[in-house]
Amino acid sequence: MEQQDHLLAEARRYGYIEGDQVWLRPIMDLPARQVGLVKDTEEAALLYFAQRFENFRAKVDELLQKMEESENKGSFLMKALHLKEQTASYDGLGDFESLHRRLSEAEDNIKVTIARNREKNLATKISLIQETEALRDTIDWQAAGDKLKDLRQAWIKTGPVEKQITDELETRFRDAVEEFFVKKKDFMAQKKAMTNRVFDKYKELIHKSEALQNSDDFEGTTAKLKQLQQEWKEVGGSLPRKQANDLWTRFRAAHNHFFERLKEHINTKKVETVSTGPDDNLSRKRALVAEADALLNRPMNEAVARAKELQAAWKKVGPVRGEESDRVWEQFILACDKVFEMSALEHFIRKRQAGSPETLSKEDQVNTRIQALRDFIKSDQQERITLEENLGKLSDSPGNDTFRTMLQGKVRAFDRKIRTKTELIEILRRRLVA
Repeated sequence: MEQQDHLLAEARRYGYIEGDQVWLRPIMDLPARQVGLVKDTEEAALLYFAQRFENFRAKVDELLQKMEESENKGSFLMKALHLKEQTASYDGLGDFESLHRRLSEAEDNIKVTIARNREKNLATKISLIQETEALRDTIDWQAAGDKLKDLRQAWIKTGPVEKQITDELETRFRDAVEEFFVKKKDFMAQKKAMTNRVFDKYKELIHKSEALQNSDDFEGTTAKLKQLQQEWKEVGGSLPRKQANDLWTRFRAAHNHFFERLKEHINTKKVETVSTGPDDNLSRKRALVAEADALLNRPMNEAVARAKELQAAWKKVGPVRGEESDRVWEQFILACDKVFEMSALEHFIRKRQAGSPETLSKEDQVNTRIQALRDFIKSDQQERITLEENLGKLSDSPGNDTFRTMLQGKVRAFDRKIRTKTELIEILRRRLVA
C-alpha cells in the first residue's frame, strides 16, 4: 500500500489529469506533453504511468550497473544514447530529468574512456607497425615469420583508433606485412636458384671427371682433375646433406678410378718417382708467374689476351709438391687479376673521359687512376662490410648452410679484389716517381 501511495505521489508530482488525458509536466526545457488516456479511474491511470516510469528507470539502473562492472565500457555507449533519447518521449510519469542527467554523465564517462583507450590503441598500433617494418632487414626468415604471425594477431586484438587515422595505420601495417613477404619470396627464389646452380655445377664437374677417368693421358689428366678438384672447392654453395654426399661420392669415385689406374700405370712402367719432374713443373710455373707479372708493361688488349693464354698454359703444367704448389698458384692468380683489374680500370677511364678534348699530364693521368681505384676499393669494402653483417645475422640452422657458404665465398672474393687494387695503386705510384 505504501508503495502505491509513493507511486501516486510521484505521479501527481510530475504529471496531471486534464479531461480524459494524462499529461507529463514540463521537464528539461520541454513543454508538457500527453503520455496517455484515462481508461478507468484517474488514480489508476496515474499509477499505471508512474509504474511505466519505474520500469524505464529499472532499465537505466541495470544498464549503468552493467557498465560499471564491465571493462569494455565503450560497448554500452549506443544503449546509453538510446535510453537518453527516450527520456524525452517515453510515456510515463516520473523524474525523467534525473535519468537524462545520469545517462549524460554515463555518456561523458564512456567517451572519456573511449578516448583514453584509443590513445592506448594508437600507441600499440604504432609500436606494432614499427616492429613489422623492422623485419624488412631480416634474413632469419623462420624467426621473423613466427614474430610476424604474433604481430598480426596482436593487431587484430587491438581496439580501434580515431577514424581519421584508421585507414592510414591500416595501410602502413598492411604494406609492412606485404613488404616482408615479398622480400621473403624473393630471397627464397634466389636461394632456390642458387641451390640449382650449385647442383648443376657439381653435376658438370662430375660429368667432366667421369669423362676423364679412363684417359691414358696421365700427365695432362692429372692436372685437369686437380683443377676440377679446385673448382669443386670453389663452387661456393651447399646442398641437403644426402644429396651433397651422393654427388661427392660420384665425383670422388671418378677421381679414385683414374688415380688407381695411374698408380697401376706407374707400377707397370716402373717409373721412378724422382724430384726432377715436380721440380721441372715448378720451374715452368714460376716462369708463367714471371711472365704474368710483366704483362702490366704491355698494351692492355695484348696483356689480357696473353693472360688468358697463360691461364690455359698453366692447366697443362704438371703438379708441384707440397706448400709451394699453393704459393706459386696464389702468385699466378694475383698477377692475372692485376691484368684484368687494370684492363677494367682503363675501360672505366676511357668511358668517363669520352669526348673530353683536354690532354692530361702524366701525373694527372696517374692520379686519376689512383683515385678511381680508391673509389673502387671503398665500394668493395662497403660491400664486404654488408656481407659480414649479413653473416653475423644468419642463424646456425642447417637450412642456412648454403647461403652462409655463398656469403663466405663472396667475402673472400672481395678480399682478393681489395688486395689486387691496393697493389695496383702501389704500382701506379712507382710509375709516377719513375
